[in-house]
Amino acid sequence: MKMIAFVGMPASGKSEAARIAAGMSIPVVNMGDVIRKEVLRRGLEPNDSNTGMVATDLRKCEGMDTVAKRCISQIREKGSELVVVDGVRGIAEVECFRREFGKDFILISIYAPIEIRFSRVQKRGRSDDMNNIEGLRHRDERELGWGMGEAIEASNVEIENNFSLETFRKDVVEVLSNYLCADSGNNSQ
Repeated sequence: MKMIAFVGMPASGKSEAARIAAGMSIPVVNMGDVIRKEVLRRGLEPNDSNTGMVATDLRKCEGMDTVAKRCISQIREKGSELVVVDGVRGIAEVECFRREFGKDFILISIYAPIEIRFSRVQKRGRSDDMNNIEGLRHRDERELGWGMGEAIEASNVEIENNFSLETFRKDVVEVLSNYLCADSGNNSQ
């Protein structure tokens, strides 16, 4: 089983890349869903402040790789030769996935400048989004504190997402297709 994970700063395009993968019939596991589920389990409103607090609390109490650990069974349950994971947030998660999947773990970083990312945040309208660029900078700092920078540096491939959505789609499909083709070739031997 090959596992491809997307890493990048908030609103860089990880979820869009995951939607593109799903459109290619690749199963997707969303790491943020683990946090959102825990926020609701605790009876909290799913806003940026509560989501960040719960994510930090889980990592503090259960380890920096706890979200990755919680996702492994979901990844395996997909029963697919290739699974995409949306939303690595730190180097401990990368290390956890590398221990679990070895050479079959591929990390793809997605990059976009903060101004472009903030314009996307304003359009997407998620309950845990921030409403000003300072809020996004604060969230960036929080996630960098979890080892996001090191995770991005550890990626196998980088995709820039500062052009059109169509260009980004083409780039994601191209990168994922390379791994699909490589996977198909392994099955035929």
